[in-house]
Amino acid sequence: MSTKKLFLFTLIALLAFAANSILCRLALKVEWVDPLDFSIIRLLSAAIILWLLLVAKNAHSAKIFMQYGSSKGAVSLLIYVLGFSYAYVGLSTATGALILFAAVQFTMLGAALLSGKRLSVLESIGIAISLMGLCYFVYPELDKPNGLTFIFMIVAGIAWGMYSLIGSQSVSPLLDTSSNFIRLVPLCVLALFVAYFFGDTHITFLGFVYSVASGALASGLGYSLWYKVLPKLDKSVAAVSQLSVPIWAALGGILFIHEGITWHLLLSSCLILGGILLVLLSQFQQKISA
Repeated sequence: MSTKKLFLFTLIALLAFAANSILCRLALKVEWVDPLDFSIIRLLSAAIILWLLLVAKNAHSAKIFMQYGSSKGAVSLLIYVLGFSYAYVGLSTATGALILFAAVQFTMLGAALLSGKRLSVLESIGIAISLMGLCYFVYPELDKPNGLTFIFMIVAGIAWGMYSLIGSQSVSPLLDTSSNFIRLVPLCVLALFVAYFFGDTHITFLGFVYSVASGALASGLGYSLWYKVLPKLDKSVAAVSQLSVPIWAALGGILFIHEGITWHLLLSSCLILGGILLVLLSQFQQKISA
């Protein structure tokens, strides 16, 4: 894969992550969809679109999908989706994204350091600047979130970090991602049955559309693309690049949920994205010198 394609695909995947935050907030707070219903529809719609892609690409692959993916990947995905949905009941778009990807970053960077990786001086400076920007962004934006929703989002971030680490070993991104989602279909069908007959399910048309879009587009297709680029990205680059997602989510909140833009947002954006640029520059220099 060329450098230009790698950059483009990575950017699209990161924008898909931000879209999930925006779509979740629109569904839960604007349309008042229940977080469990949102999670079920999201997982099922992702599984369906990925299954159709498998059939269209290679019908034989659709029959052997259980040979790909993993139970660990599916469980990590489930924990992330549930924690994500329930956390956004009490968190704003930008705040939730910041907590999520801070947890993701520390999970992935921690794994990289435990594996024996040594960061260059430029990488260390870039990560430090990004963290400073993240802390600057988070502190006044926390809005005193409910402690339980805060914990839900941290758990979701750790689960997504683990899912990304599993994906970094993928050699068949579409098959692995599809398998992880399809493995959860029986559980989703059971949960849908329980929610319909024993819960108080009420979903508006737009709420359903937002949930499906989150699953089919932002999750199913977005995660497949993320699995495709992960093996080609250094763990530190993958971790730090995801720090840009809260910025994209905040900007999406401005456009679609009418949140105002501030100098605080602009300055923290420059710090976070500037730190990411330093890490990418360090990686580029290492490749040239190798």
